[in-house]
Amino acid sequence: MLAALDRKMIRDVWHMKGQVLAICLVLASGVAMFILALTALDSLQMTLSAYCDRYRLGHVFAHMKRAPLALVEQLSAIPGVARAEPRITFDATLDIAGMTEPAIGRLISIPETRQPHLNALHLREGRWIEPGRDDEVIISEAFALAQRMHPGDRLVAILNGRRKRLEIVGVALSPEYIYQIRPGDIFPDDKRFGVIWMGQRPMEAVFDMDGAFNDLTISLMPGASVKEVLRRVDQLTEPYGGVGAFDRSEQVSYRFVRNEIDQLQSMAIVVPTIFLSVAAFLLNVVLKRLVSTQREQIAAIKAFGYTHWEVGLHYLKLVLFIVFCGGLLGTAMGAYLGWNLSRMYARFYHFPHLQFQLRAQTIVLSGLIAVAAAVLGTWRAVSAAINLPPAEAMRPEPPAKFRPTVLERLGLQRLFDQPTRMIMRHLEREPIKAALASFGIAMAVAVLVVGNFGLDAVNYIFAAQFDLAQRQDISLTFVEPRPARAIFEAEHLPGVIQSEVFRAVPVRFRAGHRTRLSGIVGLPQRPRLNQVIDDDLRNVVLPPEGVVLSTNLAQALGVDVGEPVTVEILEGERPIRSLVVGAIASQFIGTAAYMEIGALHRFMREGASVSGAYLLTDPLVNDNLYQQLKETPGVASVALKGAVVESFRNTVAENLLRMRLFNIGFASIIAFGVVYNSARIALSERGRELASLRVLGFTRGEISYILLGELAVLTLAALPVGLTIGYILCWFATTSTNSEFISLPVVVQRGTYAFAVLVVLIAALFSGLVVRRRLDHLDLIAVLKTRE
Repeated sequence: MLAALDRKMIRDVWHMKGQVLAICLVLASGVAMFILALTALDSLQMTLSAYCDRYRLGHVFAHMKRAPLALVEQLSAIPGVARAEPRITFDATLDIAGMTEPAIGRLISIPETRQPHLNALHLREGRWIEPGRDDEVIISEAFALAQRMHPGDRLVAILNGRRKRLEIVGVALSPEYIYQIRPGDIFPDDKRFGVIWMGQRPMEAVFDMDGAFNDLTISLMPGASVKEVLRRVDQLTEPYGGVGAFDRSEQVSYRFVRNEIDQLQSMAIVVPTIFLSVAAFLLNVVLKRLVSTQREQIAAIKAFGYTHWEVGLHYLKLVLFIVFCGGLLGTAMGAYLGWNLSRMYARFYHFPHLQFQLRAQTIVLSGLIAVAAAVLGTWRAVSAAINLPPAEAMRPEPPAKFRPTVLERLGLQRLFDQPTRMIMRHLEREPIKAALASFGIAMAVAVLVVGNFGLDAVNYIFAAQFDLAQRQDISLTFVEPRPARAIFEAEHLPGVIQSEVFRAVPVRFRAGHRTRLSGIVGLPQRPRLNQVIDDDLRNVVLPPEGVVLSTNLAQALGVDVGEPVTVEILEGERPIRSLVVGAIASQFIGTAAYMEIGALHRFMREGASVSGAYLLTDPLVNDNLYQQLKETPGVASVALKGAVVESFRNTVAENLLRMRLFNIGFASIIAFGVVYNSARIALSERGRELASLRVLGFTRGEISYILLGELAVLTLAALPVGLTIGYILCWFATTSTNSEFISLPVVVQRGTYAFAVLVVLIAALFSGLVVRRRLDHLDLIAVLKTRE
């Protein structure tokens, strides 16, 4: 048998079923977002760790021009090094049947008879290469899927200036390319960039690397000093053209995945906090109203011998029941959405397996957080029920004090009819309650703004990167730096309208105790095709001396305009010199530095040489241009801006759209929950008053105008406040998730603001219609019998 107070609680829940349902949905949204983020985080983190351990991803990586194999023994002797494995890597142009534009293949040598000791491959299809076959290769799964290739298919690669037909014998995954992206790109392009593993012997023969290597992977012992190992590796590889060793945290693929994990960690804190705070606010308002209307019931319960704490526990049980229902629904929603997000990660990142795991600890933790938020939010209302003396509770609440409004005292009352003056009097009589109700609606607006913000930021980055900064159609990179006259060769390629050369130099920046591996790109003082822009999207004129740092790089080094930075060139004679920061440029993804190309030549004390060229082309003759580029041996890689745009639309945009739908769905639930509760609470508080007005002769339309007009005023007042809070929350979200690798701008488009306003207005209209229907069924006889 249920206790009397428990039966009363059930009746109260049923009486407020609409409001309880709305609060449950808001609570469920917060719990679901928390579980969504934590399950995706657990799945991604656990899969990454297991994959890297099982397939032995290296801890330290280094690239050099050419080093003898005898150097490996010295590298292996470095304290803390467990194994040093040399290999050969080169980029090659690929000529693929049915594809006019050139693709780039990253060729990596592997032993013919066994798996590499480090960065082992996971074969998805086919077999391992056979010894003695110089034309067999294994390709990455992402490239194979994009090109619809399978074992037995063939492709043509330009290897060291010679065309070679290669047979695909296997399709594989590598922990080194979980996120398959070419260095320097900002989005993956699986169709035009692939990883190709080829036998050690054939690569030695093709690239004249017999007894030599140009790439190195190192695994470390537990407790090894990464900083000391990097220093010793740089010291040993410097004479052989080393361009700077880096640890796993700087490896491009691993860094992308770790950045996603960091963002999920922030998401697991920021977004559920917002949702649960709004739910706690709604619970407080509803429970406070319930205690206020049940004053006489509380007095009777205490008069029958129930203690103050039993009464408080009764209302606390009501809160916990709502939390339980919301938590149960939120757990189911979060598990389903977490499973979907894990499936999306499995397509976006290339793991052998990505297993979804919903841990019991996650469910318990989400429940405890929801309970804590609800109890803290409603404690004052519960305390009011506990501390209410029975004698005082038996008396009805004293009537409100009526006095002229500010407008009436100013003599402007004639400008408004009687119902409008009643709305203004009620709002002015209880300003705190009105402000809190309006603030709840404003939070709904703010959450909707935050839900749409991510896509706005990415679209802004995309427009700044490809519409303003990168105006070229094609970027060519040469195998080796060439004389400046190469620009004339580029200009005479078929369909080239305009060209612009650049010089790229790998460097290590130092500022105090901070160091960063990066590169300096030398450009004309006023570049036309690859412009440098600042945070206001204005073109940066490169200073005649000094270096321009990207925002992320300047922040990582802790330097500002006018301050010196030490630069170590990682090619040629590797000079170490000082430069002054001349300006700060906008760079949303990665780090970069720029110099006027003549100043860079003087800084390196070299003649005029270039590393590549940017081309503006005529699309009508691009096929002829692509064919000639495929056959040009001096070209190391070809990057197409159109391909990057297509890649964005096919991969990143799809993933962002799915996350946006999650956010919008939950934010819309909050909007409807807040506005609906505000309307229902207003009806509960003023139902007796409105019914009395009906008895006195007011029409249904007039009393509807009084109640819904008040809701309209609160909603309209909340809109600008909510938009402002939304912008602040967007700023906070970017501050908590931005890193050295990616920096989202705080950009909120007008469409996002308009969408947030529209959803809240629709919620207000829907809530108003529900309340209007209830107004038509007010019990006037019960009002006439009410004892005041």
